Amino acid sequence: MKAKTHSGMKKRIRVTGTGKFMYQKASKRHLLINKSKRQKKLDTNPLGIHAADAKNVAKMLPGK
Repeated sequence: MKAKTHSGMKKRIRVTGTGKFMYQKASKRHLLINKSKRQKKLDTNPLGIHAADAKNVAKMLPGK
């Protein structure tokens, strides 16, 4: 039986050309006037998934 892609994961995580999983930090959608310029800048950069979580993410995104 083929494994299905987890719908939530495909919306939140992208795979780079080298096979790393990247995600976008939260807190950048609303109430931005209350946040500092530094916090908004740091939340803009995508982050890599921690190595301990990569195995579980790979199961949820088969074929990636």
